[in-house]
Amino acid sequence: MSILQAGNSKILENANLTMPLGPFTSPFDYTGPKDEFLATRKTASIGCALSISPVYDVYGPDAVKLLNYVSVNRDYGKMKINSLRHTIMCNEEGLMIGHGALIKLDENHFRTYWLAPLLNYYVENLGMDVQGHMIQDEYFFQIDGPKSLEILEKACQCDLHGMKFAQRQIVNIAGSEMSIMRLGMSGNLAYEVHGPVEKGEEVYDLILEAGKEFGIKQQGYRTYRMNHTPGGYPNQYLHFCFPLMTEGDPRSKYYQEAFLNPWGITTESLLKGSCSDNHEHYYATPYDVNWGDLVNFEYDFIGKEALQKIANNPPKTVVTLEWDPDDIGKVFASQFRGTEVEPFDAIEKPLDGFEWNERPTVVYAWKVLLDGKFIGVASAKTNDYYSKRMISLAIIDKEFAVEGNEVAVLWGSPGSPQVEIKAKIAKFPYFNEEFRNEKFDTSNIPVPDFLNR
Repeated sequence: MSILQAGNSKILENANLTMPLGPFTSPFDYTGPKDEFLATRKTASIGCALSISPVYDVYGPDAVKLLNYVSVNRDYGKMKINSLRHTIMCNEEGLMIGHGALIKLDENHFRTYWLAPLLNYYVENLGMDVQGHMIQDEYFFQIDGPKSLEILEKACQCDLHGMKFAQRQIVNIAGSEMSIMRLGMSGNLAYEVHGPVEKGEEVYDLILEAGKEFGIKQQGYRTYRMNHTPGGYPNQYLHFCFPLMTEGDPRSKYYQEAFLNPWGITTESLLKGSCSDNHEHYYATPYDVNWGDLVNFEYDFIGKEALQKIANNPPKTVVTLEWDPDDIGKVFASQFRGTEVEPFDAIEKPLDGFEWNERPTVVYAWKVLLDGKFIGVASAKTNDYYSKRMISLAIIDKEFAVEGNEVAVLWGSPGSPQVEIKAKIAKFPYFNEEFRNEKFDTSNIPVPDFLNR
């Protein structure tokens, strides 16, 4: 049972709004997107958005063989126990059909996040000596922000200074074992904490209490999704979609029955924006989002031949776009110009997508134009309260990906009024300051007194 299905106190009780997410009830909003968003930049936030994650264990004599075949990554047999990996699965055309995190728990035993249910399909159908099962009793919190290390060390009374980015450490808290990983989605210093769900409420309350002196804020699902764009972390069902809604592919049928249908997701409800006239605009290869360095051609894997054709000269890349404030204002003002004017699609949401009372997982993507020519796709338009800019990510033709260049985003859904919004190509990742998680040296944070005694 997920922490979002079990009885809990402050997780849902303190929320200003909650929302249904498939079988779960998730906090959507606590103190508002601006307050929660800035906490990840200036203090810290705690969120449980990822407690909806499908967690799936793969184990058995052929576990490494299977993972090497279904994903694009380096040899899983060379992973160290307790190490992590960003795992990517592609189809035969080299388009991503799954990505998520993987931990090596033991020899031939791996725990995965967001690789199911597609990974289940491969376990059940490839005929290898491997087994898998869903994990139903794990809580999953993220503590994100420059004060996250100090908060966690106070909560668990342990030393976490030695953890590097993407490393894992096992500690004890509230009388139970907890797994801590140095990961997050904002780009800032951040950690994930995992443990048995029956201890989840107690652990959450301990962390929240420990964080009070540091200014911790509770984070809702909306603000969690806003972090990916400035953090420079393209993500499924936010910046791109998987081509798993096509007929004739048994993986698509399995995926729809196991995941999409229970969540009430259909092609029509999923894809919005000016790109929705062609579903292929929403698909991506690892090279499109700067993940090409994760692809390893040492072994045969699904999609290898297609990816080899683009590896030496990828035609597309990912950039950040800063949207022109005056053009944004004109779109916003269109709704106040009287009954004779048909307004443009609303632009004022801090993140385009579903609201607390809408269907889950709506992906907005807009055409990127240069002198009227289609050169790519923008997605996950986000109000970055820290930089006071409206930004998005965009996958565009590589030849035009020059920082400072001006392009246009075609705003408006097909069949409704459309307008071009000027945008400038900006740095990627957009947030790349002192506490950038991949490079921040935690020795710059003083070790707490209780560890020096």
